[in-house]
Amino acid sequence: MSCAVAAFSDESERGQALARALGAPFAPINVHRFPDGETMPTVSAPASETTVLYRSLDRPNRKLADLLLAADAFRRAGVRRLILVAPYFCYLRQDAVFAPGQPLSRDVIGPLIGTRFSAVITVQAHLHRTSDLAAALGTRALNLSPIEPLAAALPEEDRPIIVGPDVESKPWVEAWARRLAGRAVVLHKTRRSDDQVSVERPPMDVAGRSVVIVDDVASSGGTLARAAALVHKAGASSIDVAVVHALTSGPATQRILNAGARRIVSTDSVPHPTNVAKLAPMLADAVRQALAA
Repeated sequence: MSCAVAAFSDESERGQALARALGAPFAPINVHRFPDGETMPTVSAPASETTVLYRSLDRPNRKLADLLLAADAFRRAGVRRLILVAPYFCYLRQDAVFAPGQPLSRDVIGPLIGTRFSAVITVQAHLHRTSDLAAALGTRALNLSPIEPLAAALPEEDRPIIVGPDVESKPWVEAWARRLAGRAVVLHKTRRSDDQVSVERPPMDVAGRSVVIVDDVASSGGTLARAAALVHKAGASSIDVAVVHALTSGPATQRILNAGARRIVSTDSVPHPTNVAKLAPMLADAVRQALAA
């Protein structure tokens, strides 16, 4: 089945990369901003009854209204099958009520977005306490693993030690260890606030060994910096950091490097200077899978 790809102007480069990988036409989404801050997206006449909308949902609060309005515009323009490609999907970290007075954000935002689309494709969603992403979004969902493109961006090392930041990362760290023929080690993390994190390491011998620290999301950079400092102090010969969604600022990124990491690699799910692993080929394969369903 043929399709067209659309994206907002701030993500047109990655939207066009996806369109090229699919061999599909690309159309930009124009947004008019009213004086009071309201916006009105305008979509092009669809080249196909199936449209793939590329929109990664970092900085989500300023993106959500435009996304929902564009989805409505596409439906009114005659699109019957609308697929959202959101390499980073927002508001999944608050997947439980951790303290009185808090919302369960996943159950508010997930269906608000998901039910507008025939399918949602994302990458390494934050699913620590969510066993069924499709149920959380209210639509068909594909959650892709970026291990292959990220691993290809790392230097080849002989049986490295793969370090994860917390117990919840264990399944992913073990998958990394299988891919790199290394050994998995999981740290113990205690979070006190968004930027106050303590990390402890279990007994492990990393002296003279290459280490790869992996994480799904880096925002403040505190967890990765402390993990890098721990393994650096333990005598690791090299420390590389692989992050799926790099949300860190320049100072936060430098903080990780100053802690002992020699390089940071990330996917291009979110624009960042560390982007090395390109997701378009993998996303295109997922779109084809969704179209065939």
